[in-house]
Amino acid sequence: MVKIPPRSPRANAYSERWVRTARAEVTDRMLIAGPRHLRRVLEEYVAHFNRHRPHRARGLRTPDHDSGISVPVADVAARIQRRKVLSGLIHEYERAA
Repeated sequence: MVKIPPRSPRANAYSERWVRTARAEVTDRMLIAGPRHLRRVLEEYVAHFNRHRPHRARGLRTPDHDSGISVPVADVAARIQRRKVLSGLIHEYERAA
């Protein structure tokens, strides 16, 4: 196993990018009470990151996107429902039933 030198973003760009995104969107905006709280917050953020957050490299789809389902881009009459993630720090939007 090869250790990555600290503060070298080009050594492992994917993991460094994820850490930077998680810090900017979550941990820099919350007061973390301890290791257990940090673990819980990061688990919830990982679920949001993989299931709801669009990624440019994937054509604005999520990593868990099922390619068999297609959704029309613009349906003005559709109702939108907002759900809070991480106590309202992040919001997810989806069509209301």
